[in-house]
Amino acid sequence: MDLSIIIVSHNTKGLLANLLNSIKDSEAGFYKIETIVVDNASTDRSPEMVKSNFPQVKLIINQQNLGFAVANNKGIRQAGGRYLLLLNSDTLVNNKTLKIMIDFLDQHPEYSVATCRVELPNGHLDPACHRGFPKPWASMTYFSGLEQIFPKSKLFGQYHQGWKENDQIHEVDVISGAFFMLRREIIDKVGLLDEGFFMYGEDIDWCLRIHKSGFRVAYVPNTKITHMKGQSGRRKISKDKVIRSKLNGLTEKHFWQAMKLFYQKHYAPAYPRLLKWLIFKIIDLKVFREKSL
Repeated sequence: MDLSIIIVSHNTKGLLANLLNSIKDSEAGFYKIETIVVDNASTDRSPEMVKSNFPQVKLIINQQNLGFAVANNKGIRQAGGRYLLLLNSDTLVNNKTLKIMIDFLDQHPEYSVATCRVELPNGHLDPACHRGFPKPWASMTYFSGLEQIFPKSKLFGQYHQGWKENDQIHEVDVISGAFFMLRREIIDKVGLLDEGFFMYGEDIDWCLRIHKSGFRVAYVPNTKITHMKGQSGRRKISKDKVIRSKLNGLTEKHFWQAMKLFYQKHYAPAYPRLLKWLIFKIIDLKVFREKSL
């Protein structure tokens, strides 16, 4: 088996069906590809849809929503490919993307992890697929809004690294869990996703551990997927604005908790407590501002 695709889904039946069709229609050449769907206790009959329409797909059904990291790890343990691909359920794969990415890692042994261009429906780059590590300075400039004012600055734009040429292959620090492809042997040396992260942050944590182990991550922009950003985390299951607001608020809560957990795990021991306090206060201020909008 050349590639194992792991997809975690929670109440994304329509999006998941579109993704699985795009995978089925992909030109894989002579490569052997398997798809594993890990369902996190969906109530929209997603598992039944997979069984009926995509019988070739391996299906793992969780009885409760275990979160992104735990569910992906369950899929990874069942995977047989020499390459593994974590793929969001709210994405669409271009026709030749899977083949191009397998070719790339086959031809570039200096890289152990890779992402393609992850594109939003409006054609813009999803900034999460091209990031630097959120070190204290990068975090402060990002959360304070300075990066947004000076996106191409090496001083203020360290988190999304806007000064780099996004149309050329190059090394990056952090890629998105929406499309995260890696060699199987990396798991043996770095370990699985940290299950302390429920949703968000696990991709940054994994990339930092991969980097510390001496492996390199590539950004490959000559092929792409489309990411319907937020659809897998923010379920549009109700016309009721109050219900939608609560769901979106829960998603935001997981995001900000993940940012604090990441900092506490990787940076807090090496930096003054005052700096941690300042960064957490900036995060809290950003949360307050977003709630006020």
